[in-house]
Amino acid sequence: MAVDLTTGGNGTSLDVSRKMERSSGDELGMGQVVSTRKAVTTPKKHMFTPQLQYRVARFGKGKYRMLSQDLLKKCYSAKASYLFQQDKFYDVSYDTGDKSIQCSRRPDAFKFWMTWKALGTLGLEERVNRALALSRYLVEEIKKREGFKLLLEPEYANICFWYIPPSLREMEEGPEFWAKLNLVAPTIKERMMKKGSLMLGYQPHRGKVNFFRQVVISPQVSREDMDFLLDEIDLLGRDM
Repeated sequence: MAVDLTTGGNGTSLDVSRKMERSSGDELGMGQVVSTRKAVTTPKKHMFTPQLQYRVARFGKGKYRMLSQDLLKKCYSAKASYLFQQDKFYDVSYDTGDKSIQCSRRPDAFKFWMTWKALGTLGLEERVNRALALSRYLVEEIKKREGFKLLLEPEYANICFWYIPPSLREMEEGPEFWAKLNLVAPTIKERMMKKGSLMLGYQPHRGKVNFFRQVVISPQVSREDMDFLLDEIDLLGRDM
């Protein structure tokens, strides 16, 4: 089934009901879905093509193709710099999450509710306590290790920090220092991705140059994982 909300090749508007009749509407188990004979005269922008893999029961998957390349971005994009950095080593036009309504708190609220129902209040409390304990451990490790510097004392599970490579550790913290430090996190992130070892976010914020931002939320991580995170950053950045 395909509904094309555009004009036809000869410039005339398309009659949706005729197009639907030509499609395999019986696969829906609902007979004729669209019965209107009114032609679509508003032109424009999109085509919806659900692929029906099960009769009656459900949609298996669907495709939504926008004929206007920037409409979804105009509707949904918040340009969240902490999620969609623009200085990555690849074409950032492939980061399509900013065009999605799912990149928001609406589905997050549902996910939280489902997690709460699955784990119960005590189970959720245990996860939160574990995450905060691991966050405190990571903060203490950052403070102990040479070359790591907290951006500020964290209040929860979001830890922001810089890695200062050996070549910058004796440099005065002036414009040149901060300009060079700004390149450190993106470069290490690129090396992580090419190596396949980690995915760690970074961002600048309010005059602060690029820093790493580790959010400890997974119930599966351990202190060993926190150690590996810092070890890997140092391994990939010590030659900068």
